[in-house]
Amino acid sequence: MIVTPGQLAQRGEIYRQLGQFSAAGLGVVPALRELQRNPPSRALRVPLQAVLDELARGRTLAGALSKSGPWLPTFDITLIEAGEKSGRLDQCFRLLAGYYGDRARMARQILSDLAYPVFLYHFAILILAFIEYVGSGNGFLVLVVGLVPVYVLGAFVAYAGQGRHGEAWRARVESVLHRVPMLGTGRRYLALSRLAAALEALISAGVTIIEAWELAAAASGSPALHRAVINWRPFLDTGRTPAEVLRDSPAFPELFANQYAAGEISGQLDGTLRGLQAYFQEEGSRKLHAVAQWVPRLIYIAVLLMGGAIVVRFYLRHIQDIKDAGGF
Repeated sequence: MIVTPGQLAQRGEIYRQLGQFSAAGLGVVPALRELQRNPPSRALRVPLQAVLDELARGRTLAGALSKSGPWLPTFDITLIEAGEKSGRLDQCFRLLAGYYGDRARMARQILSDLAYPVFLYHFAILILAFIEYVGSGNGFLVLVVGLVPVYVLGAFVAYAGQGRHGEAWRARVESVLHRVPMLGTGRRYLALSRLAAALEALISAGVTIIEAWELAAAASGSPALHRAVINWRPFLDTGRTPAEVLRDSPAFPELFANQYAAGEISGQLDGTLRGLQAYFQEEGSRKLHAVAQWVPRLIYIAVLLMGGAIVVRFYLRHIQDIKDAGGF
């Protein structure tokens, strides 16, 4: 249903080892063979073998990865393809290793912070169900009402967040999440970071600027950014530069547009894009870390309110029982 922190860490470990092998002068095929023999996880042996089989058929590394199954996102393949063309494959591996390492750490923090409040929520529901069972015999109904909607919502979120859905579905999910404070901004910033990283690698690889923008937008994982860049083509064909079109695009923040324009004018676009990638990666991660801290707090508040409701309900019922017995 979802990608776990362990899977993210394993993917980062693959790229870390590939980066080390590449920096040491070892070829891609020997490096992948070594990884296939001693992978971070046994489950990775099959896709790594599939990559080796595709390489044996004469494909490039990016082509082999794209044909080996849906185990890697478009961002990885686009960046690796750019690294192959530009001769900077080791740098792309290091960038991907850092990216997945940060995602794994963030996912672990979220799960760790959520563990105790989720336990408290279940404990509160069980206490309330027990009180209802003793008082009226409706304990099972309390369990159904308190837990089933939460489980259904969690399953739907896991299903909706999968990257295998079509772009129309992902666009709807993105439009909903972008309205969530902090979470929407954090996701948008991380998408801009991926776009900047892919764009810098593609431009350095000699890809034409229009094609590089379209490929980088697709690699960003954001349907909104991809749709915005695709709609640029008529304006770019008339002779306008990407910086000019970027200024008029509401899909990109003003900072991104201004920095890109400065890099385009100064001839230092590669350095500017690296700076944008680092900035939006840091800001996006910071905002998602804030979400990871506040979600457990909100659950704590909900549990406290539920606990208060249980106490009040218990005493009101106790007082009513006393009245019924003629005590007042």
